[in-house]
Amino acid sequence: MIDQHGTDGRQGLDEAAAGQAAACLFRGMSDPSRVAILQHLLLGEHNVTQLTGHLGLAQSTVSKHLACLRDCGLVESRPSGRSSVFSLTHPDAVMKVFAAAEELLAATGDAVVLCPVYGEASGQ
Repeated sequence: MIDQHGTDGRQGLDEAAAGQAAACLFRGMSDPSRVAILQHLLLGEHNVTQLTGHLGLAQSTVSKHLACLRDCGLVESRPSGRSSVFSLTHPDAVMKVFAAAEELLAATGDAVVLCPVYGEASGQ
């Protein structure tokens, strides 16, 4: 519960800062290709070539999305021969986010998809 000072009772939690951080996380996950990468990395480590083949995207596109996800702290890489292998930094937390998203999408029905501002027809 948020108190009169904009905190939830936990020492030093700033509601505005927490909201901003959550919005940044959701923007980082807002592209369908990045979501697909995260979902595929839930299966285990993959290199760019494997992700490119699975997603049907250009190598440069996959690399750009991986860089965004790495900058957001969601994926990490390690060298493997002449390439890099990518994995989730927090797979359990990502799994929970996707499970919560599925639950919320089921509860809202088509409302999110039909949203005139962010839905499929909005062009966003």
